[in-house]
Amino acid sequence: MRIDTTDTPSPPTSSGEPSPGTSRRGALAALFAAAALPALAPSSARAAAIEGTVRPEDEAFMRIALEQAALAEFPFGTVIVRDGEMLVKAHNLGSGDPTAHGEMTAIRNYIADEGPAGLKGATLYTSGEPCPMCMGAIIWCGIGRVVYAASIPQLSKVIGQIMVSCTEVAERTPFATVEITGGLLADEAIALFRK
Repeated sequence: MRIDTTDTPSPPTSSGEPSPGTSRRGALAALFAAAALPALAPSSARAAAIEGTVRPEDEAFMRIALEQAALAEFPFGTVIVRDGEMLVKAHNLGSGDPTAHGEMTAIRNYIADEGPAGLKGATLYTSGEPCPMCMGAIIWCGIGRVVYAASIPQLSKVIGQIMVSCTEVAERTPFATVEITGGLLADEAIALFRK
């Protein structure tokens, strides 16, 4: 793409006003160029959060995550699956460690036993939408899909939440693509938080 720069705007004067000779064509060319830059960036440099659909196996694995959640002081339960095989399950460890969310506990337990490579492309099921900390860990581990039950807005009605969706975190990550499916068995998950 070639942009005609022979008639581009001159820098503003010290008063902040455009200098004489600034043309509309030059200003429009500059605006067009700025708007076109994101579209010209390599696709690998753009973030993606793909909205996923519920798959046949999802409910069974989410039920295991909900069973894990029922064991916890704060009912966040997690299951990580790859190729239809459960790799690890865990739940929130309580208020003694504020970073021991269900997702973090599952990830740490798996990495301690198996190392991080096996998490690449896995699916993580969780009773509640991952917070920014957990979503960051999910992305750094290369987990390719997240399925959650209760959303952050739903959870915020019963417990404190950081009001940043996992989709927003994924969309701001230029090096990864994550498929996200939310709302699976959400009513059952919320019922655990209301006990």
